[in-house]
Amino acid sequence: MTTSVQLLAARSARYHRAAWSAVLAGLALTSLLLGALAMALVSTGLGHPRVEARAAAHVVVAGDQSTRFTATPWGSKPRTAHAALTERVRVPRAALRVVRGVAGVRAAVPDDTFPVGAHKGTQLTGRSWDAAALAPYKLREGRAPRHAGEVVVGAALDIRPGRPLAGRRVVGVAEGTGTVWFTAAEARGLAGHPRSVDAIGVLAEPGVPAATLHGRIRHALDGAGLRDTSASRRATGDPAALRVLTGDGRGAAEDLTAAPARTTLLELMGSVSAAVVLVALLVVGSLTAQALHQREPELRLLRGVGATPRQLRAAVGREVTRTAVRAALYGSVAAVPAFLALWAWLRARGAVPEALELPTPVWLFTVPVVTGALVVGAARLAALLACFRTAGERPAHASATAGRTAGRGRRAAGLVLLAAGTGSAGTAAAQRGDAAAAAAGAAALTLVLGCALLGPWIAAGAMRLLAAPLRRLCGAGGWLAAANGTAYSRRLGAAITPVVLVTAFVTVQLSAGATLSAHAGDQAARAQRATLTVTAPGGLTDAVLDRVRAVPGVTAAAGVRDGTVVLARKEAGEPRLERLPVRGVTREGLTRALDPAVRQGSLARLRPGTVAVGADRARAQGLAPGSTARLRFGDGAERPLKVVAVYERSLALGDFLLDRHQLARHSDRLATGHALVATAHGTPGHGATARIRAVLREVAPGARLTPARPLGTPRAEGEAAGQALTVAAVVAIGGLAALTVLSTLRLVMAGRRGEFALLHGVGAARGQLRRMLGAEAAVIALSGLALGAAAAALPLLALSYASAHALPRLPPAQAPAIVTGVVLITAAGTLLPARTALRTPRAAA
Repeated sequence: MTTSVQLLAARSARYHRAAWSAVLAGLALTSLLLGALAMALVSTGLGHPRVEARAAAHVVVAGDQSTRFTATPWGSKPRTAHAALTERVRVPRAALRVVRGVAGVRAAVPDDTFPVGAHKGTQLTGRSWDAAALAPYKLREGRAPRHAGEVVVGAALDIRPGRPLAGRRVVGVAEGTGTVWFTAAEARGLAGHPRSVDAIGVLAEPGVPAATLHGRIRHALDGAGLRDTSASRRATGDPAALRVLTGDGRGAAEDLTAAPARTTLLELMGSVSAAVVLVALLVVGSLTAQALHQREPELRLLRGVGATPRQLRAAVGREVTRTAVRAALYGSVAAVPAFLALWAWLRARGAVPEALELPTPVWLFTVPVVTGALVVGAARLAALLACFRTAGERPAHASATAGRTAGRGRRAAGLVLLAAGTGSAGTAAAQRGDAAAAAAGAAALTLVLGCALLGPWIAAGAMRLLAAPLRRLCGAGGWLAAANGTAYSRRLGAAITPVVLVTAFVTVQLSAGATLSAHAGDQAARAQRATLTVTAPGGLTDAVLDRVRAVPGVTAAAGVRDGTVVLARKEAGEPRLERLPVRGVTREGLTRALDPAVRQGSLARLRPGTVAVGADRARAQGLAPGSTARLRFGDGAERPLKVVAVYERSLALGDFLLDRHQLARHSDRLATGHALVATAHGTPGHGATARIRAVLREVAPGARLTPARPLGTPRAEGEAAGQALTVAAVVAIGGLAALTVLSTLRLVMAGRRGEFALLHGVGAARGQLRRMLGAEAAVIALSGLALGAAAAALPLLALSYASAHALPRLPPAQAPAIVTGVVLITAAGTLLPARTALRTPRAAA
């Protein structure tokens, strides 16, 4: 049996070389994408904040930079959600005495970081000179600071000893970037929190391992009862133990944006990877099934001359495995440069913070081999399912089943998927935010899968609609195309499916982001009432704002600063912590500088302890003026806030507007980031502008005055990563779908040589055959575009309604580009392979 199976597989692979080359290209690209994404996911999972400023510290003691929310899902045990905090949670200074008393500790250095202004556009960070030993940063010139008013600067600032900086004298230059080192006493005063420190860096005695020191410090802190008892923990009733960090974990106490960025990047890449896996399964199954579908007459013939079902399945399995293994090897090798290119792309677009270390250990480069093996397994399974019925048929049933199309089960499954996709779109219309986007994406994929299963019936219906125009416009070629499409609707449906996929996916990805951006821009333009904007590197204080308000011709000056809050809620019973961008504003003159379109309540009552809520968020949370919203600030502090207003323009302004001072209490950053200035008659005269500039030169040197532009949407966490990954997903999945179109059409053409020979034998001219193929390409392109647009329109309508209560938008240049791309790909996939296939009739003649 083994010899006969090998012979069948070898002869078949040689005879159907063109068909299997098309399958090879599709499987290779699938393996490449899966391998690159798997490597990216694993690398992100291994990622950690970079250790720089405390690289020499063996142990770091820091606050717990996370918040928790526990809920009990329906019929399940309690579950806890975690979210990283973006503002500093500090360590009680009393912990210093405890840590210094631990055996094996050579030194315990308190380390605070604080802003000290700017120098030549570079934001300066202040630290104690004692903390320089934690890096270590060594002196290059001069000496260490000994008295108040003396500082050491980083070499990157290019300031020589003896020069002034921010009202102080530079006495030394050390390694480092934009850091200014003070004496320990002055740094403690400038940090502004004398009873706590940002972190404690611990240096071990010689010969004491970090792991041993970690255990001793952990035991000492727990024994002393020292826990994180900051406001964030007292308010939630969850005083958490201080964190004792070693190894790569030390970076978590340095850059607070890296850990949330890693989590967001992991979630986004997981979402993209899930979409790629679903598309890849559709591609592998479709290409393999189409390649074997063309072999049905051959398989029946072999069955009729005595081949057993087991022999046929073994021969097909060997043949598919040979092609799939080659494709997997090609894809696995190419996945490595694709992964490196993806990382470079994400870093260039700002999607990966510089402080986030993404390791690439040697074993990581074996991951594409695993994904390649999965592609081989999926291809073998698809081949087994595709040839199971034909290989198992008795010869007597061959004629009865030769023209059978897909059965009732396939039709029922397709209708169920269409219903499920429609239901998912309805769910998206009733949701908002991430839930609406997830439901819309699921709806698009489900509708495409439903169209794939219903492909034969869709193709038959399309041919019935287009048959008459084809006959009129294309003459004999149109008649041939109509007859061929009606007789081989399953083959035509297989060609239409990838066109539907590429149209629907690219349209949804491009339109979803464009819709939200366009509506946010419209809201921002309508909300803007200010005529000037004031910005300053060190922020703007209340005193500066008061001086600007006093300038003749200025009617209002409202301070604005951005921040984040964490909203704890339940979603289908599951605990969920959602980090949201918010804005802190000053109440004075706010409505004259900014119009949020208040529908209920009044912004005049906005003060600490209150909040204004966007209308969509208010509906989702059941909030109204007078009710209470519980929000967790960036440092984890949870506060009940009284709702004083509900406004409409939340896409432009964010879901929550808070009092600026309340937001500042939970942030390490400086005061107001910028101010919106409204002038009399709505147009800033030259005199008013000059007076404001004069005041700013006096009270805020370095501040800039510019014409006001619409207030940009507060950047949600991971927005840059989301935009970059959307582009990558469009390129990857769009390219895979386009290659699938080409491969499928090439498969179809490779299996029609006999048909072309027969048509030529009964008198069809080569020009008529070309017109027939052109008509078929038109049917494929038109049907695929129409179905793809329909599959994209339903979820896009739902998402746009849920987010902006408006119609979806697509940039004017992108819709023609999608149509042109589909038409060109379809024409190339149909007509280029036909040049080879149409040579067969001449040879046969």
